[in-house]
Amino acid sequence: MSGLDVARRNVEWGVRVLREMVYIPTVNPPGDRYGDFARYSKEVLESLGFSVRVFEVPADYVRRYYPDYANYPRYVVLGRYGEGSPVVQFNGHYDVVPPGSGWTRNPFDPVVEGGRLYGRGSSDMKGGIAAFLAAAKSFIESGRGFRGSIEVALVPDEEIGGETGTGYLVKELRVRPDYAIIGEPSGSGTVWIGHKGALWAIVEVYGRQAHGSTPWLGVNAFEYMVRVADRLMREYLPYLEGRRSSYEYDDPRGARPTAMLGGEVRGGAKVNVVPGYYSFSIDRRVTPEERLEDVEREVIEFVRRAASDLPGDVRVEVRVVNRLPPALTDPGSKLVRVAKEAAREVLGREPRTTVCLGGLDMRYYTEVGISTVTYGPGLLGVAHIADEYLPLDDFERMVYIYYLMLEKLLT
Repeated sequence: MSGLDVARRNVEWGVRVLREMVYIPTVNPPGDRYGDFARYSKEVLESLGFSVRVFEVPADYVRRYYPDYANYPRYVVLGRYGEGSPVVQFNGHYDVVPPGSGWTRNPFDPVVEGGRLYGRGSSDMKGGIAAFLAAAKSFIESGRGFRGSIEVALVPDEEIGGETGTGYLVKELRVRPDYAIIGEPSGSGTVWIGHKGALWAIVEVYGRQAHGSTPWLGVNAFEYMVRVADRLMREYLPYLEGRRSSYEYDDPRGARPTAMLGGEVRGGAKVNVVPGYYSFSIDRRVTPEERLEDVEREVIEFVRRAASDLPGDVRVEVRVVNRLPPALTDPGSKLVRVAKEAAREVLGREPRTTVCLGGLDMRYYTEVGISTVTYGPGLLGVAHIADEYLPLDDFERMVYIYYLMLEKLLT
């Protein structure tokens, strides 16, 4: 029996594992039922012959990044099969966003209808986890001799930034595979070779509070905030429009750096109080060609320019609250080439290689020089929505593709 025949036999097993995983409501925030998922996944990996370690992320480490959730235990599950190099690691985050409203089914009682498995986390991204487990099972059962090791890393907290998940795995546990494959829902027809970064800043405008009946005694921070924001929209946004990344993106409009103003606006005390403080946010998305340090200087300079003609009794400050580096793996690298070859054999055509518009855990690997792709079953467009689902035909294709990737990288 060929390896792909073994993989076909294990697709149904993978769907059963996926259903069991969706049953466990690992909702984040705050981080529910992580221990249950860690125990279940450890049992599955051990049943396949993996040696497994479960690491509890120290509460002090969680508190450093996510203080509101430090009382909820976080676990990194790390399984390994084989010995030595190369090490091919599959990475998957097991946390899911809250179900929200609008569901026509129980979000944590998965059902299969019309070739789709419905449930929260089915696409994002327990489907990817189940697919690479099924592929690893198939590769082991094929009986092929191989060199190196298969690693499976199951991590929490990607949905809130990943510092206590993949970040802890790479930076603190110092797990450094030769190749990393993250099973996020790119769909079998698209390999993400990178993702855009982000710089989030808060522009704070300080005036002077006064009674609304005597506005001339105050300095209205809202009015001057509007002036700063308006000038940024007239000068900074057109400046960014003229720049383009050289890589392909899922949406061609994503090839330029962007800045979105006003996602958060805060200030004011009461309708009859002249506001002495107002602030607004800037969400600046960063292409792989850009450096975060340069982008930070650029944002600060444009804000200073926008505030340069304000009166002396108005103070404007910029506070950077988040820095997310972009990630990129060389499109000509061995891992990207192997992913494309495996997909071509299964799909009959070459997949697109694009840069993801949103942030991913890839950055933790690429920052330390690990060749990484993000490639998995599902649809990004149904992640985080009501009635999230995983197309099972795409799941099956990815089981085969993952199997072939293992074959090409380890034999």
